[in-house]
Amino acid sequence: MTRDDAGAASLLSLPPAYRVVAFDRVTSTNDEAARLAADGAEDGTLVWAREQTAGRGRHGRTFISPPGNLYLSLILRPDCSPGEAAQLGFVAALAIADAIGTVTPPLMEVTFKWPNDVLLSGRKVAGILLEARTSPEGALEWLILGLGINVLSHPEKTDFPATSLVFEGADPSLSDIVVLEAFARHFLARVDTWLNDGFAPIRRAWLERAHALEQEIHVRLAHETLTGTFRDLDETGALVLDLPGGSRRIITAGDVFFPPDKE
Repeated sequence: MTRDDAGAASLLSLPPAYRVVAFDRVTSTNDEAARLAADGAEDGTLVWAREQTAGRGRHGRTFISPPGNLYLSLILRPDCSPGEAAQLGFVAALAIADAIGTVTPPLMEVTFKWPNDVLLSGRKVAGILLEARTSPEGALEWLILGLGINVLSHPEKTDFPATSLVFEGADPSLSDIVVLEAFARHFLARVDTWLNDGFAPIRRAWLERAHALEQEIHVRLAHETLTGTFRDLDETGALVLDLPGGSRRIITAGDVFFPPDKE
């Protein structure tokens, strides 16, 4: 683990709500953020690394993290329940889409794959990982919002097709710093909406970009895979899946895949 606060962090121009802890290389920004949070780090502490050696995604999957892409984890201490805090994943997705819009050619198709992926031209360009600690009484102590955005490169062999901003037409000289600054600004604006107006406007904006809404999808759960129509998000952010025969399932955790003609 190599820390470089004076070097990399000095290159950033972020709103004062953030306090940056920068690394050249770290095992995982989420792991480092969790350590800092446990030691009392403030809300808004942002752990940023140019490279991860043991990055991970949902369910402990390996997250390939070469230099040139954006890797960060944000320590948040919202005054809400753990369930409500999970809505910040949707807030972050909107902010990522906003940031992408500032660095890619006009009219690029940015969509969202439930629960925590951002797609560009139908391929994964960013992922979000939420990890929290609660008290013995169930109160939220802190939330780590981790995200990775493929800026210069993307993995070739993945379960779901991947892409990068540069591959999709962004300037080849685009840096992770530019993308980080754009995300940081837009995230604050989207959080303000969430704090002031609740989840409803976030949900509406997310659904406007939902990939395969009103279409057939496959949802892989722990012990079964369901096929049905992606009908909606409920008021908590759970996926509403209409099954053949008229029944309905509300899904709070799972992996979504699309039939080949929907990918």
